[in-house]
Amino acid sequence: MALYADLHRHLGGSVVPRILWRYFQRHDDHLAQRFPKYNEFEEFYTRERSSLDEYLELHTLVESVQTAKTLPYFIYRLIRGAYIFENLAYLELRYTPYYRTAEHLSEFERIEQMAEIVEIVGKASQVKEYPMITSQILCMHTRLPYQVNKAIVDLAASRPDYVCAIDVAGGDSHLAQRLDEFVSLYKYARSLGIKTTGHLFETTNGCYPELLPYLMRIGHGIQIPLKYPELLKEVAQLQQCLEICPTTYFKTGTLEEISQLKIVFDRCFEAGVDIAICTDNAGLHNVRLPFEYENLLTQDVIDFAQLESCQDAAFRHAFAWPYQQRPASLLTGLLKETYPDEQLVNSH
Repeated sequence: MALYADLHRHLGGSVVPRILWRYFQRHDDHLAQRFPKYNEFEEFYTRERSSLDEYLELHTLVESVQTAKTLPYFIYRLIRGAYIFENLAYLELRYTPYYRTAEHLSEFERIEQMAEIVEIVGKASQVKEYPMITSQILCMHTRLPYQVNKAIVDLAASRPDYVCAIDVAGGDSHLAQRLDEFVSLYKYARSLGIKTTGHLFETTNGCYPELLPYLMRIGHGIQIPLKYPELLKEVAQLQQCLEICPTTYFKTGTLEEISQLKIVFDRCFEAGVDIAICTDNAGLHNVRLPFEYENLLTQDVIDFAQLESCQDAAFRHAFAWPYQQRPASLLTGLLKETYPDEQLVNSH
């Protein structure tokens, strides 16, 4: 039964270790020789890193094999796993389309090919046997030049059938030298009616309040309640939602233990700031969304009422969810129509 929504999942980090390793063994001799045994590959792929930048380097490993030809292979398996094992009814996949284009092409040709990539991802995400609403978030990147990032914004505006928003990725510390540039790109996106989120306030090196007014959601944002709680009032007034991805912060060395997240949730709930619990890179972490829920509960970071509030918030802030209610509420209505209260009472 599909019940949940994941608003923050990267296409590059969504491939589970076993599927990626099998692909190497069958289709990539170089990487197959580099990782001949699965256990060694899983340990390498999922271990904790010392910094966000080191962690993000793993994306390049996957991006190198996620091409126009292979994307349907990976996406089918991603959708199948998300539906069967995670009970997802809604999924937003984010990625930088430029990094899925052919590297031998010129910059202009790669920009042109990005539209093909969006089309491939969009069609591959529609799997009849695993009915799930999906949409794409296109990521600008801190290591890409302005003209490529602007082309990503324009592409998002041209394909509302497949794309629901834009983001900026590439490590939050790299924003500093180009902050004005990304402010202008977000202003441009909002002028086109594009919805926005952004990797911000994830680490202490990525705190840029100048970008907050242009975001509808905040990718991570944990440093706001941890280090800058005075900003929570503004976040609440803007009706922004934090996309909290618990496992990420231990994989990147940002936090040391899960109990540190309790203050994040407590301060946000107190300030009236919504939180959506997400996976970020489910493959890199070898973790699925229900585990994130369970781990927060069993470690007393949140209670069941707060979990339900976060699940409601995920659908409320989903950029492409077409209904007013989350699936659980819709199912409850259907059950009441099928089994009137008297009938349910008599059946007991």
